[in-house]
Amino acid sequence: METGNDPHSRLAGLVKPGVKTLLDVLAISVEEASATRIVLTMPVDWRVHQPFGYLHGGASAVLAESAASIGGQLALPDPQTQGVMGIELNISHLRSMRSGTLRAEATPVRVGRTTMVWQISLTDQLGRLIATSRCTLAVVSRQRSEESERPRGERSKTR
Repeated sequence: METGNDPHSRLAGLVKPGVKTLLDVLAISVEEASATRIVLTMPVDWRVHQPFGYLHGGASAVLAESAASIGGQLALPDPQTQGVMGIELNISHLRSMRSGTLRAEATPVRVGRTTMVWQISLTDQLGRLIATSRCTLAVVSRQRSEESERPRGERSKTR
């Protein structure tokens, strides 16, 4: 079976083996992944509560931007040399939540050469709208983004 264009195999290649991310800490799962639709889920429990026992808005924002970023990476024409980074996130919290499963569904509004815009709907397990979000992503060179992560003295002199 050909897996080169399979979104799940492309998704597996985004994170280095053995590397843990915020998605692991918050138990975020990828339910569906393609260049045109991403579905992530996150349990709403103590890990994502604010001090009053409700879903923290920041956790909703993490789920929204994660969905957009995964979709953006899958939508790239050359994911080996390109990456995406969030440059703007807008989220409107419409309903509170104490427990259950938060589901994010992200779809592209525009996939451009240098930027992408994704629309994300966050719903509870009953399908009620909890929040709506829009995320703008910058398309960047993977070499440049990996280069900027290195300490200044170890960076290449040629660009």
